Amino acid sequence: MQQAPVDSPQHEGPLSGLRVLELSQIMAGPVGGLLLSDMGADVIKVERFPGGDDARGYRRPGDSGLSPAFVMLNRGKRSIGIDLRKTEGREALLRMVAQVDVVTENFRVGTMEKLGLGFDELVKVNPALIYCSVSGYGRVGPMAMQGGFDLILQAFSGLISVTGEEGRAGVKPGISVADVNAGILSALGILAAYIRRLKTGVGGRVDTSLLQACMQQTYWFAAAYFSKGVVAQPMGTAHPLIAPYQTYPCSDGAIAIGGGNQANWERIAECLEHPEWIAEPRFETGAARLQNRKELEVLMNNVLADHTVEHWINELSRAGVPVGPVQNVAQALEHEQTQAMGMVVDNHDDRAGVHRAIGCPIHFDDRPTTRLGVAPLVGEHTVEVLNEFGFSSHEVAQLGAAGAVCLTA
Repeated sequence: MQQAPVDSPQHEGPLSGLRVLELSQIMAGPVGGLLLSDMGADVIKVERFPGGDDARGYRRPGDSGLSPAFVMLNRGKRSIGIDLRKTEGREALLRMVAQVDVVTENFRVGTMEKLGLGFDELVKVNPALIYCSVSGYGRVGPMAMQGGFDLILQAFSGLISVTGEEGRAGVKPGISVADVNAGILSALGILAAYIRRLKTGVGGRVDTSLLQACMQQTYWFAAAYFSKGVVAQPMGTAHPLIAPYQTYPCSDGAIAIGGGNQANWERIAECLEHPEWIAEPRFETGAARLQNRKELEVLMNNVLADHTVEHWINELSRAGVPVGPVQNVAQALEHEQTQAMGMVVDNHDDRAGVHRAIGCPIHFDDRPTTRLGVAPLVGEHTVEVLNEFGFSSHEVAQLGAAGAVCLTA
């Protein structure tokens, strides 16, 4: 798979030519910006200085240089340092806003308005602007003014209450569900607004939040509550509507088995050499299997424990049953299927000591669209970007002298 490194805004993709000012930081907003960048948009990070995006400080013991966590979400973007507390900095930003397609931000509700840079002000200089906000709890309601973090919204939304081992207290999902999904939703909303603008010439405001990003994940649980008043509890790896559909231990590891319908269930019973389970009243129907899931789990565990992961994957796959190994992160990243799909790409960034990255999960015309390139230092592209936006060398120097922009990375 050949991909040319990208150090400039030019990048082949369906969004080539789209200009984005990313005032967002840490994870939710930058995830959305990364997706847009991978699809061809020129994403310019607007950062305070000297510190920049707070994620620049997210380091594990032993990390040096740029934070690997920051690098993962900001490869191929450009950075301009602007002090939005200064009049000159705000005026410079407004001049840039007039020439871009999209502005994203994930500040606490009201922050941009206090700076005089809220949606109503920005559309005065660019009526076709698409303005995307990612907040904690949304822009309306009694908690709208509260800040939000991934952990807090996972707790608030009920996600923690349904995650973990059965009979034990809920735990946080290992991934940043709220942040990542909010970033995806922001990119989706921006694209919808962009399509509308192409048709009508009208921009507009796009809003999503960590709360909405979490609540969207509760479809099945909400259905159970709205229909029967059932309040979901942790079930380990089991499914609230299907059995068998969970992970099972083998002699040397564990596998996930998806008995998502009656045909797959019958294949499982045959493959495990217990065809009598098929007509057993406790397991004869999907509802019966769900009601007797624990008994079925014990029976299946007893059989599966006799052989290896490889043995059962071979046997179940041959029978047409959805099955896969339970892998750790390293195994998943190194797997040949992951690599074949372009989800791990070579991308050398010596300033962070990172030489691979997660690729774009969306392909166009059977081609990956991942934008390669290093992540920027704070304000690394200030002069370059300002020049592109029509600022003269004299104006750039004046802004630097006023402390309104960062001229040295």
